[in-house]
Order: sequence, then C-alpha cells, then structure tokens
Amino acid sequence: MTGTILDMHVHTTAGASDSGLSPEDLAAEAKARGLTGVNITEHDRLWDTYKLAAYREEHAPLFINNGMEVSTDLGHMIVVGLTQYVPGIRRAEELRRVLDDIGGFMAVAHPFRHWFDPVYFRKQGKEPFTMTPEQAAERMPVFQLVDAIEALNGANTPRENIFALKVAQVLGKPVTGGSDAHSRSGIGFYCTVLEQEVSTPAEFLAELKAGRFHAHHGLLQNNLTYFTEDSLEEAAPGHAT
Repeated sequence: MTGTILDMHVHTTAGASDSGLSPEDLAAEAKARGLTGVNITEHDRLWDTYKLAAYREEHAPLFINNGMEVSTDLGHMIVVGLTQYVPGIRRAEELRRVLDDIGGFMAVAHPFRHWFDPVYFRKQGKEPFTMTPEQAAERMPVFQLVDAIEALNGANTPRENIFALKVAQVLGKPVTGGSDAHSRSGIGFYCTVLEQEVSTPAEFLAELKAGRFHAHHGLLQNNLTYFTEDSLEEAAPGHAT
C-alpha cells in the first residue's frame, strides 16, 4: 500500500530504563515486519541529535522520528515536534501551550489503561469508572487539549482500546496506533498508517497536524486492517511488550 506504516509508540534502552529493546533490534525488526517508519517515544527525553543522525543514516530508508512520551498531570502524551525537554510541560496545559507555539502535535497515550478494573480505582479510594464514551469526552479535560487519541495501544486490553476509539468518535478526533513496545516481540503489533509517504520530520508533522492518518492492526499477520470496533473484536487479543 502507499503511504507510511509507522509504529507510533516505542521505547528503547537508549532512553527508557524499563525497556529491553535495543535501538539496533528496533530498526531490524521494524523493517522485517513491514513497518516503513517508527516514532521513538522515550519517557520525558529525546535522543541526542548526533546519535539520531547516525542511526537514521545507518537504517535508511526506514523513517525514524524523534518523539517523546511526556508524563503530565493528565496522563501520558505522545508528542511530536519538540526539539528539547521544556521545563513545566509536566502540566498538560503548559505542554499544549508550548506545542501551539512551535506547531507541535500531541496525542493522549493509553487513556483508559486499567480503568475497567475495579481494583485499580479501589486502591486509590475511588469508585469504579462508569462513564459512557459521551460522558468521558465531555468531562475529562485531557480530551480538549489533544490533537488525537491513541486508541490502539499494544499494552491495553481490547475493551480499553475500543472505548478510546468511541471517545474519539464522539469528539471527531483522529486516532493513532502504537505497540508501546519495550521488547522485540511487540514491534508493529499496532501501528499508524499515514496517507502519504513521509521521509522527514517536517513532512511527518504536517501529516499529523492535517489528521491524515488512522490506527491499524494486523500487520504482523499480513492483514493490515483499518481499526474499527468490529475489526478489533475479530482480531487476536493483546501481546507481550
């Protein structure tokens, strides 16, 4: 197919203490599994510019973007467009302001992870989550700040992912897909397909800002499928990341 098939959410040993995925394995497995791009999203940090340039050259033509997963007061955000970590962006509203200033992009990552497990809220002294997608879209402020919603996350359950998709549909926001891989096994399990082929960070950001993308699954089964509620219910359950 035309366009770019990209894993939007991956972590490596170069920037994540909880990852066992080496940069070399990431590139090799991405190409072997049919991805044409990866968005590296280390926790609250970017790769060094010189290291990234060498990595891109070594693994061309694989498109490699230097993104970030930012930990904020409203959850984790997949961010594209930052060139450095900026003080204050742990507040989601400040992160939004910074991205607006530079023309950046933000998607909320795995927004409903564990939310359908009553024990998760009970441990926090809270009542179990009972909102409908319409209520979540209206009442949760994070959704007013983001450009997109990560509705396919490889470490989430199908129920969590489908609920995120429904919220996105209520809001009319596009959805991304990413493996959230921390090891070789997860790479490409879920992905984001861009309508256009991109080869530079500027082109990538432009496509994201224009909303010309959607979450897909099935790449590893040679059955790349546009993510819908019905399509995921028919697919295999989650995987180890």
